[in-house]
Amino acid sequence: MPSNNLPSAARQSTIARLVEPPQISCLSPQGARFVYSLRLIALHDRVRRDPVPELAVRLGSVEVAARALALTQAISSCWPEAVHVSRFCCQLLSHDEMTAGTLVDCAARCDRAGFEGAIDGLVRPDRIHRLWDAVLGLVAAEANAAPSS
Repeated sequence: MPSNNLPSAARQSTIARLVEPPQISCLSPQGARFVYSLRLIALHDRVRRDPVPELAVRLGSVEVAARALALTQAISSCWPEAVHVSRFCCQLLSHDEMTAGTLVDCAARCDRAGFEGAIDGLVRPDRIHRLWDAVLGLVAAEANAAPSS
């Protein structure tokens, strides 16, 4: 039987964190907007409709909508399996949604190390640059679309 170096309380805490789904409120507004975009794109995909018009209205920009769609496509092509999304109205995040939101949050902070750490072991190393570029595209489009003060 393999030995586990984690003390029992630490092991139980780790298991509890994995069992309890994270809430969307733990993401930044940018990360949360992308998760909602991801859910909306998945909904439109199921009914075979173009999500860009509705995304553009909700996100306030055609460019942001197009970049969100491009990031979703990059995630779909880089992820090792189908991306799991929650219902649009749900405040709980799937692990895939949490990871995608974290990628956006890291890119918004220009935290490449955090970005790579969030997908280490999930995405092949030769695909990381594609995701980074797509996330930066979304972050830049949101910055360009933001009203100036």
